Amino acid sequence: MTNTDQTVFSIALHDFYSRSFAFIAIALTVALAHYQGLWQENSEFIILTAILYPMTALLIHRYVPEKHNHFCRPVLFSIDGALIGLLMAHMHFAILPSILFFIMANTSSIALGRPGIWVASLVATVCGAYAGTLLFGYEITAQAPLYIELCAAIGVTIQLAVAGFYSGKQTNRLEKLHLELRQQEQEQKVLANKVSKYISPQVLESIFSGSQEVVLETQRKKLVVFFSDIKGFTSLSEQIESEVLTDLLNNYLTEMTNIAIKYGGTIDKYIGDSIMVFFGDPKTQGAKKDTLACVAMAIEMRKHMKVLRQKWRAQGVKTPLEIRMGINTGYCTVGNFGTEARMDYTIIGKEVNMASRLEAAAEAGEILLSYESYALIQDKIICREKGHIKAKGFSRPVPVYQVVDFRHNLAAKTSFVEHELPGFSMYMDTNRINNYDRDKIAAALERAALKIKSQSRMQG
Repeated sequence: MTNTDQTVFSIALHDFYSRSFAFIAIALTVALAHYQGLWQENSEFIILTAILYPMTALLIHRYVPEKHNHFCRPVLFSIDGALIGLLMAHMHFAILPSILFFIMANTSSIALGRPGIWVASLVATVCGAYAGTLLFGYEITAQAPLYIELCAAIGVTIQLAVAGFYSGKQTNRLEKLHLELRQQEQEQKVLANKVSKYISPQVLESIFSGSQEVVLETQRKKLVVFFSDIKGFTSLSEQIESEVLTDLLNNYLTEMTNIAIKYGGTIDKYIGDSIMVFFGDPKTQGAKKDTLACVAMAIEMRKHMKVLRQKWRAQGVKTPLEIRMGINTGYCTVGNFGTEARMDYTIIGKEVNMASRLEAAAEAGEILLSYESYALIQDKIICREKGHIKAKGFSRPVPVYQVVDFRHNLAAKTSFVEHELPGFSMYMDTNRINNYDRDKIAAALERAALKIKSQSRMQG
């Protein structure tokens, strides 16, 4: 028997004890009245009904289908009221016994704290009384004999005591159940926190909220794919102890992961010092905003590496580590891959391969974009054309773009000059130009200007 079944049976049993004492009191009162020659019409029927009804109600409550459980108790309380209304008519509405039994009929329905059920019980009692007048006739007994009133009073008192006792037990049980539920909730939070160490927060949230089923299922979605790794990490691993290397790597992955989560990225996997992140699933803001969030994340990661390098230098790591990153936007297959016993939530497709190829082609500190990503964010991000690269698995050379920074950041720099037109693109930061290169750049610009003027005169 499950916990739910035990709870339902326990409630049914409590109602049975309370109902049994109530209808035993009714049966004894009617039997005593019948013995004294009062209200003899159909007394045997009333007594038999009062004896059999509690057990019948228990069986109904115990075996009613689970989906109808919430209707069972209100219906039984209404039947209680109807039967007591019938009894009141049978007693010719003897004032004190009728009042006592009327109170008894409404005690349980009031205890539920649901006004609708109480009103239904009142209506059922009135209907039962009306049906009783049709069966037994309408007559009022102002005062029943004292022993009848005492019997009714004693029976009702015992029934109320029993109902109060089991109501208290039920309250204690509910409090215990509430405490168990709180403990289970706390355990689930602890478990969820542990599981979150292995699953991306966005995926975990979608599973717990029920918006995503844990089944072998995939779909096509437009995503933004990001790859990064540390340039020169392999050679560094040959120079320092494994314990130091482990601490450095864990520190790096922690810092980069925090940045990815900050911008809403879904962490797909770690492969050594490489990180794979994607945007657009389980939640998306649209391809443009997802791409902008991914590029903003990459820019912050690049900047944060300066902080990490200072920290690592203080720990004895002299090699100036840099990261390289690749970003691509396109349609991928995303979902659960694997078996029913072991699944991996990931993405696959040629667009994923393209992001990986861009990351491999990037220099230290570079963020390379595909044209699809560049086209979506060029109004917000300054990028430089890097020509084309030959990417494994792609038949044609791929145009790539290098991320510089946000336009609003560079606009504040007086040393920065950037201009782009069809057939013309110029990016220049005079603070970063070496003195010995300045004359060469000036000469190149002069030659370009002369060539443009010469073509203009020829066309004019």
